[in-house]
Amino acid sequence: MDASAECAEIVRTADRDRYLADLFAPATARPHLFALHAFNSEVARTRDSVSQPMLGAIRLRWWHDALHGDPSGHPVAAALKSTIDEFGLPLKAFDNLLEARQFDLYDDPMPSLNDLEGYAGETSSALLQLAAVILAGGKDPGTTELSGHGGVAYAFAGILRALPAHAQRRQCYLPADLVIAHGVSLADVFAGRTTPPLLALLAEMRATARRHLDAARKLRVGIDRTLMPAYLPLALVEPSLRLLEKPGLDPLRMQVSMMPWRRHFILWRAARRGTL
Repeated sequence: MDASAECAEIVRTADRDRYLADLFAPATARPHLFALHAFNSEVARTRDSVSQPMLGAIRLRWWHDALHGDPSGHPVAAALKSTIDEFGLPLKAFDNLLEARQFDLYDDPMPSLNDLEGYAGETSSALLQLAAVILAGGKDPGTTELSGHGGVAYAFAGILRALPAHAQRRQCYLPADLVIAHGVSLADVFAGRTTPPLLALLAEMRATARRHLDAARKLRVGIDRTLMPAYLPLALVEPSLRLLEKPGLDPLRMQVSMMPWRRHFILWRAARRGTL
């Protein structure tokens, strides 16, 4: 399996949303999008791949050094370095993403809603913007603000869907300022006990996600349609939030998922209409 095929397989297995969205991109751009998103998938699973945080930090540092130096011998790193060179992607964006991912390695709570938005900006938003640059052939696509809002909305939806898994391993992306404001007990969260204060906090996070999604939708109007594949995953945010609001859903014990056919249809419809 060559590097491009290996990257595509990693994304297909680990990040179905972005894999399907990438298929709507021109054939010439797809290998580069797969390289970008395979890198993200590999980095995102760092915590699950190591036995202790220090080993995770070493692995993240390896990615930094590989992208700044010689990545030969690692198919994903080599493919991504080629993409970075071809499109002039800023290494600073990758440095910031890797730095943000350090948070994943520990069980410290996210300090504030603002910090969570910043984390989403350095990770999810950065991926949207880098994908847009690739689709623009290395030129400035003029979509920084769109990527910023869209990435936060997409990241929040993902964090809310993953709450049962995070709680089970005592990992907390819930902002500490909202935890305090709503009177949420993290002991209850980690024990799998859903309480009214937690439900109120989650409702506020969904509302924040929707505000960012609404801003992204407004900014989407007027941008070049060739950039649309970069932003197709945002079409899944509102359906995900609605699933999280289903009556009777226990947000700590039931991890929601979308039927594959529905995910395909939503992305196809968004690509066809050019809407999010």
